[in-house]
Amino acid sequence: MELLNYLLMGFSVALQPVNLFYCFIGVVIGTLVGVLPGLGPVAAMSLLLPATFHTTPVASIIMLSGIYYGAMYGGSTTSILVNIPGEAASVMTCIDGYQMARNGRAGPALGISAFGSFIAGTFGIFGLILIAPPLVDFALKFGPPEYFSLMVLGLMILTFLTSASMIRALMMATFGLVVGTMGLDNISGLARFTFNIPELLDGVGLVPVVMGLFGISEVLLNIELKVKREVFTAKVKGLLPTLEDWGKSIGSILRGTILGFLLGILPGGGAVIASFVSYAVEKRVSKHPEEFGKGAIEGVAAPEAANNSAAQGAFIPLLTLGIPSNVVMAMLLGALIIHGVTPGPLLLSQHPELFWGVVASMYVGNALLLALNLPLIGMWVQLLRVPYSILFPIIILFCLLGSYSINNSTTDVAIMLVFGVIGYLMKKISLEAAPMVLAFVLGPMMETALRQALIKSKGSFSIFFTRT
Repeated sequence: MELLNYLLMGFSVALQPVNLFYCFIGVVIGTLVGVLPGLGPVAAMSLLLPATFHTTPVASIIMLSGIYYGAMYGGSTTSILVNIPGEAASVMTCIDGYQMARNGRAGPALGISAFGSFIAGTFGIFGLILIAPPLVDFALKFGPPEYFSLMVLGLMILTFLTSASMIRALMMATFGLVVGTMGLDNISGLARFTFNIPELLDGVGLVPVVMGLFGISEVLLNIELKVKREVFTAKVKGLLPTLEDWGKSIGSILRGTILGFLLGILPGGGAVIASFVSYAVEKRVSKHPEEFGKGAIEGVAAPEAANNSAAQGAFIPLLTLGIPSNVVMAMLLGALIIHGVTPGPLLLSQHPELFWGVVASMYVGNALLLALNLPLIGMWVQLLRVPYSILFPIIILFCLLGSYSINNSTTDVAIMLVFGVIGYLMKKISLEAAPMVLAFVLGPMMETALRQALIKSKGSFSIFFTRT
């Protein structure tokens, strides 16, 4: 009964006109980001984070969350019609989705993608509602030693799950820790890694760093690429899947939903790995594995369900433990901190309207996405024709305005440009930005937890092994 009361409170918050407006804006931008190749939820969230500074924390997180799970929806459109994943988690959808489009079945592919995403997203929300409260009760027993150990574990797991080598991932995580500790030491007041530059005494901001790494670097990288886009738009009809399509897909959707939710909770897991694993499982359990890669509808339903369910599951460690499981959650963690909200076990008791409002908005957002993706498919298709020569200058303009507007400082613009070049060079030599950003966000929190634990134990590291 208490859970029902909290849900009713959440919907009363989510359905407030201002929060409903930000939810709508978030899912629309998320769909747009997913549709347009070359963008991604991290880049969009970093661009729009400064725009949320003058809103309430609830409205801000609702919009940024909508961008994330909205991009999971929109990425399927590009994958099916253009064979270019609009978002990394939609890579597996290209394999069979594009073949269905070539066979004249783009409509059913888009339809099962949208319905599967809605079913998976709904399941993920209910999983979040059921798991989060008991997990919070357990996490309330955590102290500084446990938090430090948990953050170290999160970084270690992330480095093992990156697609690059473990050594490269550890290098990037170390770089992120160094960047995160730039500025004045909170305890001694001494300057660290500032190179005698006064503007760096306050440290390096999250927004300029991620704008450079994911915004500017993507533009620089895509300028080099000449991607030929062949859009199948002539006969996009029959968006409602047939009973036969549902018969083939329902098991795939359920399996992808469960796999995605579980992998989404794990640090470093997330939507990308979930979509790959679910596709592999479907091919293994299928009675006709030879059809995969030639237009099997199960090959569209499973990864789309998995990446949407994983997007919801990723919120559990962030909202209950304060630990981001991927780089998108690290962005949301930074947004919460900027708004003066500390994510973790006390979030439910100190800011219940934020937690339950965001959870309820996810269901509202999933319903909006279902309404947006099917009837407006023609509009999203037309957006695929936007020339990159127009799109990329707009992205750079938003990056410049966003980084400058934070503190009205040209230093932030310079930091963004520097990390834009760094991000570009990292992509050229196959170094991933995700471990760096996660370490950059967690670094100061890890240091604080470590020092608090050592103060409590009077300098003894045994507290990390003997505390029960």
